[in-house]
Amino acid sequence: MLLKPTSKTPLQSTNLVKRNIRLELEYDGTHYHGWQIQSNLKTIQGELTKILSNITQDSIKLFGSGRTDAGAHALGQICHFHTDSPIKTHNLQKALNSNLSPSIRVNKVEQVDSLFHSRQDAKTKHYCYRILNAQWCSPFQFPYVYHFYRKLDYDKLSRAAELVVGKKDFSAFCDADSQVKCKVRHVTSSFFVFDTQTNLLEYNVCANGFLHHMVRNFVGTFIEVGVGRLRVDQIPAILKSKNRSKAGPTAPAKGLFLVSVDY
Repeated sequence: MLLKPTSKTPLQSTNLVKRNIRLELEYDGTHYHGWQIQSNLKTIQGELTKILSNITQDSIKLFGSGRTDAGAHALGQICHFHTDSPIKTHNLQKALNSNLSPSIRVNKVEQVDSLFHSRQDAKTKHYCYRILNAQWCSPFQFPYVYHFYRKLDYDKLSRAAELVVGKKDFSAFCDADSQVKCKVRHVTSSFFVFDTQTNLLEYNVCANGFLHHMVRNFVGTFIEVGVGRLRVDQIPAILKSKNRSKAGPTAPAKGLFLVSVDY
């Protein structure tokens, strides 16, 4: 007796949800054209996507918590992707670090909820910008600091940094050609740490999001205050103007580090 086929055979199982894999990584961005994939240019996202696709034998679309500039670095970038590959997370980490350039390291791999999104779910991002305020710079520091040899007034730097804290329109600190419609962000902390023994300055800033070059434009403006070309009390007026030309120059990318992303 022949059985009639049922409405669902084993081969007609319901659609399976792809695994959602979250990566935490650090990288030296010196020789990369930033995070985002660009045609014919070496980028962090591009290198990771290529190697992940080879490992998983899957078509990978990689999402990052945000874009870092060409030459900028990361200590705690977060990204995610979906895949059908059954590879175990610890094996994936080994395979990635065995195939990636030593300038990129994956520190953590985990399977997360299918709805997790590394950019959309990010609550706070922490950036650090490093300045060496000394006459000479070691070649081993040079790729990772802004070497600024003119004397800076540390007190003025600190007071200027405090004035960008809060929920404000940061148009004056965003690239003038930015297509982002809303330039309001909430900066929750903004401060300098000074190591007077090594003349190393670290500017730390946390916010719910950042505009293009926002941190580097902060630093360039604070340095103008530190050398006396701008006054501390001009910072509120610069913010109010919403005019990029009123703020200072954009500091070099190589001193910038994405420290962490909180969810």
